Amino acid sequence: MIRMLLSAGAILLLVTGAAQAAGDVAAGKAKSASCAGCHGANGQGVSPNPALAGKSEAALVQAMQDYKSGKRANPMMKALTAGLSDQDMANLAAYYASLK
Repeated sequence: MIRMLLSAGAILLLVTGAAQAAGDVAAGKAKSASCAGCHGANGQGVSPNPALAGKSEAALVQAMQDYKSGKRANPMMKALTAGLSDQDMANLAAYYASLK
């Protein structure tokens, strides 16, 4: 009985954690104003900056994490991602992935 309760509790924690990590499209849209100058109002890209619309959430989050950590070198993106939390990145990624 205890083993079953512990297993159920562990599953509940995993599900809850995954739900919190998921991005919120509306919150991402609200946060995207600083991205629009270079990536367009709808994520379509403004040359020479790439389009973000329709890219996978995972790829977008990874790119933002790489800019923030310095793994990818771009002074503007490093500055813009410096103040983003993991949830902010997930929200932005969800928003841009939702666009076509």
